[in-house]
Amino acid sequence: MKKKLSILIYSLASGGAERVVSILLDELKDKYDITLFLMNETIFYKIPKDIKIFYLENSYPRESGIKKLLKLPFLAWRYKKLNSAEVSLSFMNRPNYISILAKILGMKSKVVVSERAMPSLQHKSGLQGFINRTLIKYLYKSADIITANSKGNTHDLQNSFGCKNVVTINNPFDLEKIETYSREEVDFRDEKFTFITVGRVDSGKNHKLLVEAIKDIDAKLYIVGDGELRSALEEQIRELNLKDKVVLLGRQSNPYKYLAKADCFVFSSLYEGFPNVLIEALACGLPVISGDCQSGPREILAPESDVKIQLKDEVEFAEYGILVPLNSVEKLKEAMNKIMTSEDLRNRYKEKAQQRARGFDVKKIIKQYEDVINA
Repeated sequence: MKKKLSILIYSLASGGAERVVSILLDELKDKYDITLFLMNETIFYKIPKDIKIFYLENSYPRESGIKKLLKLPFLAWRYKKLNSAEVSLSFMNRPNYISILAKILGMKSKVVVSERAMPSLQHKSGLQGFINRTLIKYLYKSADIITANSKGNTHDLQNSFGCKNVVTINNPFDLEKIETYSREEVDFRDEKFTFITVGRVDSGKNHKLLVEAIKDIDAKLYIVGDGELRSALEEQIRELNLKDKVVLLGRQSNPYKYLAKADCFVFSSLYEGFPNVLIEALACGLPVISGDCQSGPREILAPESDVKIQLKDEVEFAEYGILVPLNSVEKLKEAMNKIMTSEDLRNRYKEKAQQRARGFDVKKIIKQYEDVINA
């Protein structure tokens, strides 16, 4: 008889944690009796037909923080009543709080929570940040196991929040599927050197820095993604008169066909948990330039270095890509110009890109999740 596994996440919208859940559902469906619990009806990724789905609620994404906080014990009680699995696996902060509170209220499942972003940075300011930091500090210790998707996040949970039971499991990638999708034809570029980035258009991804950098570079920038700051980004592009140099492609169900046909991937995020798009760009054979934010890029592009290092005023030509100081338009331009003008450098990184991506193949990572579920 299959072990019962519940997976709790807010929704299956088009985000990184949601993508990981979609992969887990597909890879684990034959080994476990899985029930998926959602808190919102948004579904972007496919769900295998045999997966049972329950909705704890159908919440409004823009609910006030106070309302979200007050609802936590009621949602935890509902989850306790509905969930009969031997193991509960949750993703993202609110689902994690609900799962742990359900355990405190008497739920019998082994509780595994998954932290997706560096909490001390993600929740560093304001009342809402204080509340989240407090909940993480006092609730996470009651989880049976905490999985963090990067070494940086593991270090943060251990050192900033006193968590002891943390296991690092990087995000899984279906490299065969990426390769197949990357071969799909698309005509989106011209003869200009082409930089590309993928990600939600919000303040954390910091697209405005890329737009500012491309202003002085003889190349084009393509941005795949959509979000709350799209209008502000369009206004910046108009003000800088860059409509011919910056193209917003919007959200794409298959970003890989664009990645595979660009010249270089560039990434300016201010903070990350584990940036999926860096692995996806490497899997598509692209040279990568990334800001050296505190979690993710360094352990992907410079795996032998200390994850606690963060560049201040220099460009680092690491083993698998180029790292630049955070939020530095001048150093970003320096790296972009270097990758444009040095064919040898581009070829070196192209040759190593897919080799590095193979370290995150789905079969390897799924085994790590199975070890945690079966522990």
